[in-house]
Formats: sequence, structure tokens, C-alpha cells
Amino acid sequence: MSSLHDFATWEPLLRLLRTAHTETLAVPGGHVAGRVGRGGWSVPLQPRRPQPGRALLVSDMQEEFDAIERVRDALTAAGATDIAFTVEIPPRGNAVLHLFDCGPAVDPGLGDAHPGALRLIEGALPEPWRRLPEAVPGARPAPSVDLELLERTLRERIPEAIGATEAEIAAAESRLGVTLPEEMKALYRVTRARWADWADDHGAAERVFDAVGFEVTSLDDVRVAESSSRPFRWEHAASQVAVTGPDAAVQDVVGSPGWIVIGDTGGGDRVAVDLTPGPRGHTGQIIVLDHERSVGAELFAESLTELVLDPERDWYHGRPRHEPPHAAWVNHQSIGSVEAAAHPELQVLSLGVLDGGPLSLAPVIGLPHLRTLSCYPGTLADPLEIAELTGLEFLELAPEEWRVLLDAGAVPRSLSAAAIRAYGDRDPRAIVAMANEILALWDRPPISETVVDGDLGPLP
Repeated sequence: MSSLHDFATWEPLLRLLRTAHTETLAVPGGHVAGRVGRGGWSVPLQPRRPQPGRALLVSDMQEEFDAIERVRDALTAAGATDIAFTVEIPPRGNAVLHLFDCGPAVDPGLGDAHPGALRLIEGALPEPWRRLPEAVPGARPAPSVDLELLERTLRERIPEAIGATEAEIAAAESRLGVTLPEEMKALYRVTRARWADWADDHGAAERVFDAVGFEVTSLDDVRVAESSSRPFRWEHAASQVAVTGPDAAVQDVVGSPGWIVIGDTGGGDRVAVDLTPGPRGHTGQIIVLDHERSVGAELFAESLTELVLDPERDWYHGRPRHEPPHAAWVNHQSIGSVEAAAHPELQVLSLGVLDGGPLSLAPVIGLPHLRTLSCYPGTLADPLEIAELTGLEFLELAPEEWRVLLDAGAVPRSLSAAAIRAYGDRDPRAIVAMANEILALWDRPPISETVVDGDLGPLP
């Protein structure tokens, strides 16, 4: 038994929660829930009001920070990253704390104690993360490629730079398993972009940025941006679509074995050389992987030569929205019906808040590519229609709809992952129990629950 399951570890936090939620906890069955992780926490404690005339200071919340840090230290010691909890504390002070460990088959929830996605198939990936770039016959470097001009311009702008040797370039190719394009070799022959070469001179790094148009990654740290380089949550990733149009310069994929990351925009967006361009792109074009997007990339320049000749160009062109027919949001502000959303290419269907009554899924039954269904509570006229959607890989429902499927033995066996959409302060114990029912259908490890008792004493 680690200190994570020791009542003393939680006692300071529980005292703060009792003070903040006295009325809620005084009601029979009243509970308070939250989540604590190494990277952050979601605990229902309101910030204290600062003294009149000044801003809120860290010291005003020091008691909360100390209580949370006590739990986070125990997480670290136990080798855990996250733990959810719910607690009952009646007025007499005998607290009952329920601790939930998601285990290897469940993602932590976002913002509350409810579990996140249930990973029903070990190692399964959402469809966009499985998609590889397609071959584009006839793809060639852009006409603007000029190796001599590129290298000469760079040497004129950063004459003091230390370039990579041919052996270092060959070593990078061997490590990556990719033959580097000639423009990329020309760049690194001028500067290998090692911080040690700049001797902590920020000015030297800035001169390279100004010369090229982005922060150049050291040749030693160049990486391939395959789909695994973009982490995901199933709830989000399952709603994404990756569709490359015939006029696209960049393929609409999560990652590619031909995306070689050579830098950063300075804002966390990766700059890459693209060896697997779209139908209207060029081999070796420069693209940007926006850190706020999970799929696709922006065209920065048709070649490194073009970019270096215009290093102040802007890569950002606005974030695209997935439009029908591949993804459809049926709600009172978007598509008004399931019939209107039904299309042979539909992959993702989300039912949201509606003006009218619940909807039937009959119009989308039999669609060949429908893989994701997410439904706001009360939007389904007959949840059992879901059993006829035989190609689903992800399903997100409210507890009431899940109950119908579970009781009827109608949970689709095609699922790779699932989620329970529970809003508000619903008791996590009930949601965890339902999650474990779903996990058991695939013989997956359940969410474990540990009950810890302790006495906080009666309220003063």
C-alpha cells in the first residue's frame, strides 16, 4: 500500500473540499469529485478573494497548492501519472474516499473524475492515424529549386556558420533511413545548426533564423514526422477525417515517412521537408505542422530556395474545418437532420443539441465508411439502431443510451474504443462501474477502485 492510498496524504485536500462544499456534502449521498495528475489537476475549489485593492497572489492559494502537491508527490512515488477520486464527508466527519486508477485500458478524463476513452483493442489507432500518404506518380521538385543560388545566398547571410561534413550528412541519412533531398543537404552544408557551435550566442541563432525563415533544427536532431509524432486522445482523434483532394499540394494525413522535420516556426509549429507531396505539390516542398491541428500540414513554400529568397513569408492560411460529406454535425446550428447528413462518404457523425425531438439513425445504416458516432444525451430515438452500424470503430454515448445497449447485449463488436459522455456532477462510481462493464466485453483490464476511510472530526 503506497502513500497514495494513505488517508493522511489526502487529509489536507479533503478538509479544503469540506469547507468549500459543506452544504453538498451534508446531503445524504452528497459527494465531491476531482482528479489530480502530475501535470495538473481538476479539483472543485474556488480561488479565494484577494484583499481589496490588489490582485490575487500565489500566497492566497498556497494552502490549496500545498494540499495538491502532497498528493502529486505520492503519485510520483507510486509511479502513477493520474488519479481520480470522489469523497463523501457527512457532518460528523467520517470521510469515505474512493480512488480510481484507470489502468492501461482507459485514458484519464478531461476536467473531471469521469474516465476518458476506453481502449477496447490493445494498440488500436483511429483511422486517420492509420492512414499513409498515397503515391503521387510524376511528383517532382519545384522549378524554383536552385542549389547554387540557395547555398550562395545562405553563405552570404551567415558567413560565420559551421556546416556539416559529408560524413555527418551521411550519418543522418543512415539514422533516418531516408535519402535527404539536395536542398536540405545544401542547407546543412552551410550550417549544421548546433547550439554548441553558437557558443550560447543568441544573436547567431537569430541570424540563422533571419537567413532561412525559421528556427533550423540541428542535423543531429532531425526527425521524421510520422503519425506517432502527433499524440491523440481517442475522443478527439476519432472525430477527425483525413481526405486529400485532387487539388491539394499537401497530403491530408496525420504524419508521413516523407515528412522530415528540419525546424520550428518559433511558435511550436514544426517545419518539414515534404517528400510525399499531394497531387498539386512538389517533392521537397516546405510545409508546417501546426501544433493546434492533428491532421494535415500547411504549405510554406514550394521549395527551400523559394523560402530563403523570401524568408519573411507567412505560412499560416487559416485552419480548415472538416465539412460534409465526410464529417457531419447534426444540431440546431448546423445540419438539421440525419437524412441531410447521410452520404456514402460519411465517416463521422455527431448528434448535438436539437430543436426537435430525438432522431433515428435509419438514414445512415449501411453507409460503408461510417466509423464514428457521438451522441449528446437524449438525441437518439432508438439506441438499439446502433447495433446495425456494423462498421463503427468509436462510439460515444450518454450513460442512459449505453445502458440500453448493455442490457440488450447490443454493443457493437466492431469497436476499437468507446467513451461514456457524462455531464455535470454525476457520481463517478456509477460511470466507472459502467465503464468496467464495457471493458469486460473485450476482456480488458478494469478501472480499479480503492476505498480509504478516515475521520476529519465534526464540523466546528
